[in-house]
Amino acid sequence: MIYLNFTDLSEVAKTRLLENSKKDVERKFGDVIRKNVRENHTCFETTIAEEALRNLYSYTFVFNI
Repeated sequence: MIYLNFTDLSEVAKTRLLENSKKDVERKFGDVIRKNVRENHTCFETTIAEEALRNLYSYTFVFNI
């Protein structure tokens, strides 16, 4: 679970969430993504960024108001 203050939805908070999601995706699926990138000649950073956005939907957020 990710705990956020309702008033803390700034760009800094959004960037922090996306960076945490990127690290999470790379830790969980890094080897599979690297293999896929080599086979399909795509950009690793772009693929990680796309998967990180998808990964955000799997998080459980708790907002403190």
